[in-house]
Amino acid sequence: MKRFASLLVLMLSLSAAAADLVGLGSITFPTSATGPAQERFLRGVTILHSFGWKQARTEFQAAQELDPDFAMAYWGESLCYNHPLIGERDLDTPREILGRLGETPEERLAKAPTEREKGFVAAVEALFFGEDDTLARRRAYTAAMRSLHEAYPDDDEVAAFYALSLLMSAGPAGEAMRSNVLAGSIALQLLDRNPNHPGAAHYAIHAFDDPVHAPLALPAAYVFADIAEKVSHARHMPSHIFIQRGMWERVSASNQSAYEAAVDLWEPGDSLGDMLHSLDWGQYGDLQRGDYDRAAVWIQRSEGVREHAEKEPMVAGIIPQVRARMAIEREAWDPRPVTDESPATQLLATGLGGVHTDDLALAEAAADRLSALAEEASAEDGDRSYYARNSKPLQIMVKEVGGMLAIARGDTDAGLALLAEGVAVAESMRPPNGAPNPLKPVHELHGEALLAADRPREAVDAFEASLLRTPNRPLSLRGLARAHAALGEHAEASALYGRLLEGWQDRDVAWKAEAQTYLAARRGAMPGL
Repeated sequence: MKRFASLLVLMLSLSAAAADLVGLGSITFPTSATGPAQERFLRGVTILHSFGWKQARTEFQAAQELDPDFAMAYWGESLCYNHPLIGERDLDTPREILGRLGETPEERLAKAPTEREKGFVAAVEALFFGEDDTLARRRAYTAAMRSLHEAYPDDDEVAAFYALSLLMSAGPAGEAMRSNVLAGSIALQLLDRNPNHPGAAHYAIHAFDDPVHAPLALPAAYVFADIAEKVSHARHMPSHIFIQRGMWERVSASNQSAYEAAVDLWEPGDSLGDMLHSLDWGQYGDLQRGDYDRAAVWIQRSEGVREHAEKEPMVAGIIPQVRARMAIEREAWDPRPVTDESPATQLLATGLGGVHTDDLALAEAAADRLSALAEEASAEDGDRSYYARNSKPLQIMVKEVGGMLAIARGDTDAGLALLAEGVAVAESMRPPNGAPNPLKPVHELHGEALLAADRPREAVDAFEASLLRTPNRPLSLRGLARAHAALGEHAEASALYGRLLEGWQDRDVAWKAEAQTYLAARRGAMPGL
């Protein structure tokens, strides 16, 4: 509470109709309440827009204490217990909160004095008390918010929560894209009206969180990067766009800030989710920057929370993941023994490392264990296993290690065919919206294998495809430069090597010397350049 109290000191310039919270953004959300209860409510909604669940709950509960019949305070708290963009985790608590407002839907709606407030309350009734499954209830919520938006087209908060409802109820890929674009357009219009609105910036980022649409959300990412400095999720979210634009310095800074906010807020018993997520992405950003010392710090931080592994399985998974990523990105192989407990990320690094260090027996052991994990995942209940719910990355890892192992054994055609199958699996997935999964992008690995097989023209295509999915990724830029050089396309190769030197001139990275040597040789061959 002491840390939260220090946060509240920063929240100034409040009125009954508008909140301009220093460091948290600004909203206009008039309700039937007035005075301190309304002020606490405004704080809560402003933080809710940044998904600061814990902080927002404190504000809504304070508003309820000040005004026990303030229906919108219960509405706000009910929305703090389920992340709207992932699977539902807690349906009972929102129902209990709304039950405190009134025992029946009629009693709860009666506590909302205006038609607009009744609309908000009716929407969460559909979300939390519907009899259907999660997606059906979310779509009912969206329908209620759509009706409210049509009734109040100029209401910014109705617009913001309608945009979020579109994101949370999206269905299969094609349908989801249409829904996301609509949500993003609403959010960007709101951001144009209020350039400091946390929800507008936040929801635009989520709406356009893919490599194709990410440029549309870049202005929103810049805005959100300066909002909600004490909310970890808010500090992290801009990196969803920065990572897809290859803006590595900003990816690193965003997740460092998110990590610090998560550590500052955490108390015993809290989830470590925000902390681990920013740790994961922060390390990836630092590796792309070529800052290996900072990348190693993230590994130390992951080790520092090992004691929580029994309670939170994410902890057990993050430690081998950041170690494996370090090996893969640095191409500094540290193959580890293969056991039945070896996680998939470690097996990927071990398998690729075994190939690169000519320990083919170890690579085969990793390949076999990855195949076994894939078979186990296909047989498991989707509620029990990450890879049962997300099997395609594991399928790709099987083909990556198997393909490289076949090539190492002299069967290049079979190995390239396996890698091409991995590319096909990746193409069937939603485009990446963060750090690569698997850790080694299969398009990039395919390009490296094609180049090694003296097929540089095909390698160019593979590396260009990789860069469309993961822009400005240095290993893909290096591979593309090598492929153009192998084809004698020296202008293209020189431009790429020059880009690598310019972007990483202050870093001690492996490709720096390669770029310098190539460019020096070209100047020697053509002294007039």
